[in-house]
Amino acid sequence: MSQTPQIEFFLGANSPSGFYSLYDQLLPPESAAAIYILKGGPGCGKSTLMRAVSKRCKEAGYEVEHILCSGDPASLDAVIIPALRAAIVDGTAPHAVVSQAH
Repeated sequence: MSQTPQIEFFLGANSPSGFYSLYDQLLPPESAAAIYILKGGPGCGKSTLMRAVSKRCKEAGYEVEHILCSGDPASLDAVIIPALRAAIVDGTAPHAVVSQAH
């Protein structure tokens, strides 16, 4: 059985002008079924929770995209499950994501 490569990319970066973010392009809110925003201090388990959800989704046969932290690529800033039109996102600064009421 061939394995599908893991899709991993950055949506933000530290630059001489400050943090540059493309998080508004993560998943269009109007087409999303669910966007879960996690907030909490460093080390509280946001990335660990996202990795656990990613693992479960992969086991269920879904493709999962990982958004890596530009400051620490071993950490996740978001997980996207395109087939479910869902994402889990670290909503703490500097990549703050604000929910929009529908």
